[in-house]
Amino acid sequence: MFSGAAVAGLSSKSKHIQQLLSQCRMVSQVSDTISFPREEEKVLEFWNSNEIFKKSLEQSKAAQRPRFTFYDGPPFATGLPHYGHLLAGSVKDIVTRYAHQNGYHVERRFGWDCHGLPVEHEIDKKLGITGPDDVARIGIDKYNAECRSIVMRYAAEWESTVNRIGRWIDFENDYKTLYPWFMESVWWAWSQLFAKGLVYRGYKVMPFSTACNTPLSNFEVNMNYVDVTDPAVIVNFPLDQEPGVSLVAWTTTPWTLPSNLALCVHPTHDYVKILDKSRNAKYIMMEARLCALYKDEAEYEVLEKFKGSALVGTTYKPLFPYMESMKQTGAFKVLCDTYVTSDAGTGVVHQAPAFGEDDYRICLANGVFKKGQEPYICPVNASGKFLPLVSDFKDLHVKEADKHIIRHLKEDGRMVHASTINHSYPYCWRSDTPLIYKVIPGWFIKVTAIRDKLLSNNDKCYWVPEFVKEKRFRNWLEDCRDWSVSRNRYWGTPIPLWVSDDGEEVVCVGSIQELKDLTGADITDIHRESIDHLTIPSKCGKGDLKRVPEVFDCWFESGSMPYSQQHYPFENVSQFESNFPADFIAEGVDQTRGWFYTLLVLSTALFDKPPYKNLIVTGLVLAADGKKMSKRLKNYPDPNYILDKFGADALRLYLINSPVVRADTLRFKEEGVKDILKDVLLPWFNAYRFLIQNIIRLKKEDNVDFVFDKSLTRTGDNVMDDWIQSYTHSLIKFVNVEMGAYRLYTVVPRLIKFIENLTNWYVRLNRSRLRGEMVGSLLSKIDCILSVHTLFSVLLTINRLMSPFTPFITEMMYQNMKLSINKKNFWGNTDSIHFLMIPKFDPEMVNEDIERQVAIMQSVIEAGRILRDRNTLPIKYPLKEIVVVDADPRLLKDATSLESYIVSELNVRKLTVSSDKQKYDVRLTAKPNHMLLGKRLKKDFKPVSAAIAALTDGELTEMKESGSRNILGHVIQFDELHTAYEVKSATGSYAATSLNNILVLLDCNTDQDMMEEGQAREVINRVQKLRKKAHLVPTDKIFVYYKVDNENSDIVKVLGKYKSFIETAIKSDFADTQPTSDVIITEKVEVKGCKFTLTLCGKVNSAASCLVAQQWPGGRPEGGYLFVKYNDITREVMVSPHAAAPLTTEILESEVKAMFGLFGQHVSLQNGDNVLRTSDKDLSALVGKTITVTAQ
Repeated sequence: MFSGAAVAGLSSKSKHIQQLLSQCRMVSQVSDTISFPREEEKVLEFWNSNEIFKKSLEQSKAAQRPRFTFYDGPPFATGLPHYGHLLAGSVKDIVTRYAHQNGYHVERRFGWDCHGLPVEHEIDKKLGITGPDDVARIGIDKYNAECRSIVMRYAAEWESTVNRIGRWIDFENDYKTLYPWFMESVWWAWSQLFAKGLVYRGYKVMPFSTACNTPLSNFEVNMNYVDVTDPAVIVNFPLDQEPGVSLVAWTTTPWTLPSNLALCVHPTHDYVKILDKSRNAKYIMMEARLCALYKDEAEYEVLEKFKGSALVGTTYKPLFPYMESMKQTGAFKVLCDTYVTSDAGTGVVHQAPAFGEDDYRICLANGVFKKGQEPYICPVNASGKFLPLVSDFKDLHVKEADKHIIRHLKEDGRMVHASTINHSYPYCWRSDTPLIYKVIPGWFIKVTAIRDKLLSNNDKCYWVPEFVKEKRFRNWLEDCRDWSVSRNRYWGTPIPLWVSDDGEEVVCVGSIQELKDLTGADITDIHRESIDHLTIPSKCGKGDLKRVPEVFDCWFESGSMPYSQQHYPFENVSQFESNFPADFIAEGVDQTRGWFYTLLVLSTALFDKPPYKNLIVTGLVLAADGKKMSKRLKNYPDPNYILDKFGADALRLYLINSPVVRADTLRFKEEGVKDILKDVLLPWFNAYRFLIQNIIRLKKEDNVDFVFDKSLTRTGDNVMDDWIQSYTHSLIKFVNVEMGAYRLYTVVPRLIKFIENLTNWYVRLNRSRLRGEMVGSLLSKIDCILSVHTLFSVLLTINRLMSPFTPFITEMMYQNMKLSINKKNFWGNTDSIHFLMIPKFDPEMVNEDIERQVAIMQSVIEAGRILRDRNTLPIKYPLKEIVVVDADPRLLKDATSLESYIVSELNVRKLTVSSDKQKYDVRLTAKPNHMLLGKRLKKDFKPVSAAIAALTDGELTEMKESGSRNILGHVIQFDELHTAYEVKSATGSYAATSLNNILVLLDCNTDQDMMEEGQAREVINRVQKLRKKAHLVPTDKIFVYYKVDNENSDIVKVLGKYKSFIETAIKSDFADTQPTSDVIITEKVEVKGCKFTLTLCGKVNSAASCLVAQQWPGGRPEGGYLFVKYNDITREVMVSPHAAAPLTTEILESEVKAMFGLFGQHVSLQNGDNVLRTSDKDLSALVGKTITVTAQ
């Protein structure tokens, strides 16, 4: 059984093993079923009651570990967390856990964004606020008090969900942007920018939310584009110099026409004067845009052609009289600029400088208006309503006014054409209402002045994925504009500027103490209601300086969080400066124009450094139909439902194994989370359960208290042990490399492959060793213990490695497994798996030769399984021969080295290897892939198909090696073919296939002995299924009795001939004699048409009863009567032979109700045709019988 070297190796370990047998407590039995969500809740309780997270921070701080700095982007607590938050939270938690378990101290503070539109908009809706006058009426103090009252509305829900997802983050030591000390650091940052000359006040056309009465930043505009239908009109502008001729201009914002002050054309493009035949009118427009008004050239006649520059200076009749007086100072004339395009409109652009950025630039440059006239040329208030100047539409919202303006223009004869357009239009990200562009006064940061530094600092950062950095973000930086940081709002950090009435004297305050010194006031809070009344005496004799009314854009606050959360520079100076920039941040792709951007702008302006070193960008999580998740449409499952149904570990793995971690979109599907449970967590759990079963079996059968000692994992005594250890360390190396590169999305596929190798290969091929079924010698027992050591080592290692990814299942397994660990294996506190370090890659544990050999073995076995399936040859029925054909002698040697596993797993008599393919008369054949080649070759497909079918084995082999072949003038790729191996009929019984370039043949002939052995294996299968149905565990000792219906059937011979074979497999006596022990379960089965009855008898381990009882509501009472619940659909139970007292119908009813949760219901109990009556006092005759339960 063992080689000489193996015997020596095992013997040397025997003494060491004996020394370990009394060093641990016994592990707990594991149920064969599991609810991952319920187990996670138990782990959460363990973490909370033992303050595991807090202790982990205390340990790393006490050990003076190097710091790993992480910044948490602050969410608003006025809304509930969604999948986007859970995604980002999972990514952050995985990376920070991994850093902690790699020897770093990782401070993780939760942050809250408390100011700004999200809060104010809720209060506006609550109080019916429509504009500044409403706020003035109730008072800023009362308005802000309302805002403060809802800031943390959903804080409890946030904390609950964040904890439930398994994220470790400090809520007690959080930061809130409303804290005065946080706001003070924001003031400091602003004062530094002011001192550097990067701050200025000016007018700009900005995106403006009329619902929130405030401008938005350019990056906020990109957060919410909506597909809408808007009016599209073409209007005429009669020329003063040429009566009867009009310029025609196109616009999708009719509401801006009352503010028209000029027209603009392209200087070098061709324009034409035409006669509109149907309207009998003369128009001027760009020649290339005649299609905007006409479908056919016959509809018009070209009268004249000229360049756009010829129109410059031409004046025209205003559309409305409201600003007609400005004609005397240069308005209502034609201007030119190259921003006019030939791909939309008429090539004549109407200019409303108060509502268009280019309009403002061009009109100001050409003297249409002067600086200081902005309030006059903008007749729209902060609520988006027309001022009295526009008398015909006074007090109408601009969007509401569109239809009235169109009607007015039609009545006045100025409308040429009216239609609609479907396009993408920016909406306010908070109020979900359409934005307008509006000229406003405000305070700006000169971002354009530091553009080159921004690009340089961005180059110093590492992004995952990189294309977001190099394309989306870099393009945004290259086109950056000055940042409007002032908001005409109330609930926010006030801009700390005190200005004289003439605007000439400005004092920038950088701290609370400075404001106290300048005003003499006692200051505890710096919100508007607390400081707006404070004045600063002028040093220039200009009276008292008053604070400007604006507050900061809340993005300025969140962009300041690296230093504001530390109250820098007023506190924690060395702590901040020694740990800046952050080692890691992560948020969604929408933050490329949000938080990522503001962090970089402020960090560059203040410190000339990037704010972060490493950054993960996540994509958007959409509903399964590809649409945005909508509470109204209910097109996605509630996150709490998913967590309660599948658990956090499954959700975390699903999210990080999706395109969303590569900044792509994810269509969220519940089935995807379920697949993670099925493909990863459940097999992983089953391997752990199998391990625990065998540790308990060692104690029960061999009186061995298993103690894990990692020194026993370096065996070299078993190739599969060496392989799984090598494969484990290859995985460690891979995970360490990928996590070092922040590529979380590559880990789960490798984990799935590892779990498959562990369960389907290592455990499956070593089941007999692990179960101690190779009985006899002491060496066999030692080998069993060493194999359990190997499985224990691998599971412990993988649990430690994956604990940052799946913190719950790894903790659950570890808490049981650690009872069998020799404490000398670890240093320090071992109370939680999250206190342990990530396992280090050990190159000495890697054996590439063994990994290659096992990979070849796997390919051969998988190919053999394919051939069995194709030829309907169940694995239970043995076959004569498997043949591996390859020209590489090393491959053949590798296959031979693991022959015992191949023949056992494929149930064949022998393995043959050969380098002579001709000996077996096997050839490669090919057919074209119709889907690929049919579309590409079209009419040539038929002759090429015939040529492909005629290719010889040699030609196809050559094509396979080169990758392609020229066939009838077309280069055909090998992967565009459907290929197969065929064995000529003269060879007889072989079937052939190729897998991973290894040719495998299987002899499909069977004889009578093989058929009979197959039937014996079928019988073994039926016994094992019955054991499982009875919820028996491997350590339960039973006796199996069989009774054949027809004593003349073929199965009688098989059962007799293979009796010893069956008994060895089922580890039980197997006989046709009447059993004398207690009946556990009985069932009629069938094998190849032969029917017989199987009965399992014997005394059952109490642990099995406990396992069944755990499934019952309230648990099974001591000395219960119902031993097995084996059919939960028809509600059938079996009466236990171990009753503690005589069984009555009343007692039976009580247990049945507890088992099936039928409290408060009447139940009917029936055995066959016999309905049990309440008066029945002794049901001992029903022991071992089946009772059917019916609820009424």
